[in-house]
Amino acid sequence: MTETRSSPGAYYAIMTALTALVFGFLGAALWSVSGLADTRTRAFLMDNPEMLPEMAEELRARETAKRLADAGDAVFEAFPGAVLGNPQGSRVLVEFTDYNCPYCEASLKDVVRLVADNPDLKVVVREWPIFEGSALASRMALAAARQGKYRAFHERMFALGPATPETVLQAAEQVGLDLERAKADAVSEAVTAELARNQALARQIGFTGTPAWVTGDRALDGAVGYEGLTEALEKAGPQAES
Repeated sequence: MTETRSSPGAYYAIMTALTALVFGFLGAALWSVSGLADTRTRAFLMDNPEMLPEMAEELRARETAKRLADAGDAVFEAFPGAVLGNPQGSRVLVEFTDYNCPYCEASLKDVVRLVADNPDLKVVVREWPIFEGSALASRMALAAARQGKYRAFHERMFALGPATPETVLQAAEQVGLDLERAKADAVSEAVTAELARNQALARQIGFTGTPAWVTGDRALDGAVGYEGLTEALEKAGPQAES
């Protein structure tokens, strides 16, 4: 079952729709079988309230799986160099991230631990700058990827704190980027297209914030922690030829 988290409003809407469906279909079925009316349907649901959350989870799972299927392989195709771990790994985790997102920063230690514990893990990082002031950092990160220094920049950027023009420059200098080349790459058509692609993919999948994760046909929102990511990877299994 695909794992995804929704906002309280979205969850309420799903539950309301499911309740209406259950009362409609189950009520009709009970009536046709035994002449019972909707009052019995209500009584059945009241006696089995765990059905609705389970049904809501299953509905969200199916919807997310369909959206991922519609997105195809594009979500797993990394921008050249924007990968953590084993670039040829058969276990693939995709992370949508933003350098001004505190939960992305908190999740970095989980990703680093996953990479250390799983030599066959490929982490495709999709730069998705949705917080104010983070676009420049995302652009420079992709420029760093072109110089083979994505991981160094990625980790240094989070270590320096909020993304500002000053911290972006500091990170670039500290990891040894060719600054002139990096500045040119940061505003290139390829980088601009990648950021647009990442935003489109995030919206297509149904993500509303960072961090967000994909592995196999599973999607997760938020800082789910090392255990949550490990469980998702185990359920997804190998996904790529090494």
